[in-house]
Amino acid sequence: MIRVKRVYDAHERGDGKRFLVERLWPRGVRKEALESVPWLKDVAPSAALRTWYGHRVERWEEFRKRYHKELAANRAACEPLLAASRRGPITLLYSARDIEHNSALVLRDFLRELH
Repeated sequence: MIRVKRVYDAHERGDGKRFLVERLWPRGVRKEALESVPWLKDVAPSAALRTWYGHRVERWEEFRKRYHKELAANRAACEPLLAASRRGPITLLYSARDIEHNSALVLRDFLRELH
């Protein structure tokens, strides 16, 4: 099972192995709070794509397509997530405020396709 969750939400037993999947460190989060959480910057959208998207919902569908293309070109970066998800539940941590339009959802869907 692959879950997504805001990095600001409390850690729960069912989270399984947690991974931070953001290119930038989340605002207001101390490094000590996530010291046992691997930070996988390379699976996050490129800086150019993230800037282009700018959390503009009207660009969501195009963002999904472009990010999916980036992930497909960089499948090796996803391998730690795939390996962990084969062993048990994992949670992808993201920092965006929008819980319906964020890169972790696209990443989750991409991983499910590969599973």
